[in-house]
Amino acid sequence: MSFKTKDVTLSEDRPKALLLQKHSDYLASYGLNKEDYEFCMTEYLRMSGIYWSLTAMELMAQSSRMPKDDIISFIASCQDSESGGISASHGHDPHMLYTLSAVQVLAMYDKLDAIDVEGVVRYVSSLQQEDGSFFGDIWGEVDTRFSFCAVMCLSLLHRLDAIDVNKAIDFVLSCMNFDGGFGSKPGSESHAGLIYCCVGTLSICKRMDALKADELAWWLCERQLPSGGLNGRPEKLPDLCYSWWVMSSLSMLNRIDWVDKKNLEQYILACQDAETGGFSDRPGDITDPFHTLFGLAGLSLLGNTTIKRVNPTYCMPQETIDRLKLEPQILQI
Repeated sequence: MSFKTKDVTLSEDRPKALLLQKHSDYLASYGLNKEDYEFCMTEYLRMSGIYWSLTAMELMAQSSRMPKDDIISFIASCQDSESGGISASHGHDPHMLYTLSAVQVLAMYDKLDAIDVEGVVRYVSSLQQEDGSFFGDIWGEVDTRFSFCAVMCLSLLHRLDAIDVNKAIDFVLSCMNFDGGFGSKPGSESHAGLIYCCVGTLSICKRMDALKADELAWWLCERQLPSGGLNGRPEKLPDLCYSWWVMSSLSMLNRIDWVDKKNLEQYILACQDAETGGFSDRPGDITDPFHTLFGLAGLSLLGNTTIKRVNPTYCMPQETIDRLKLEPQILQI
């Protein structure tokens, strides 16, 4: 018995060239109307939205179109004076995800002094548990995403000394599966997004030797579908964001040539909206800043020279990582 592969069909009239100016215009205008329904409904992840938009603009060398002073003031106003953590927006609880996004944005702007850095360090370190895992916030959800957020955040601040790195690594490795992949916690199904988080953690901590590199790379390559797109786990439709989660992981594993780059590029370009600008998860769907960043970042990993180099571990411009003198590990074959 065989099963039909879940995939999409790319139309002949799809975009086949990179529409950089359209994407810059799309992001520059996003959120200008504060009464817009979509803007209001995404308040709960506003901080990450700023990170997605700014990073995409940085990669396109268009960050001057972003309201820098307003963004920095907004981030500072979202830091909780008691815990030191940073929230998605005013009046929301601090969370590891939005704390990282804020630190990434300020690192790109070279304005980390706009926040209480020691407060952030205190907040992140307070969320590490005895087994090395991290809560996302005070409510206690454990997930390997939060391990990665904690390690990346503190590395950007050059304060990894504030946590037990060895325990953090041990927890991540306890989430490794028989197929070489990783899930959200021990015993959870392998997922490309969580693989990126776990490989990224090991890259920053320089423990890439602990991976089952070939098994993991093979599992990641199997995510590519006939359309050229990538899915996050077996039997799922392709989604543009996996152009980042899968390709960044393969880049850190030094096995990026194991996928069909030409077909993947074709899929990424097809996810552009030629009228409004921006990228969507699949061709013809609604665009958003999240997929716009990961479409551009994926193209950068594929070697598109009209986009700045992106660092596969941090998902930030390589020039920022160089300025911060950070050297995440890339596996040597």
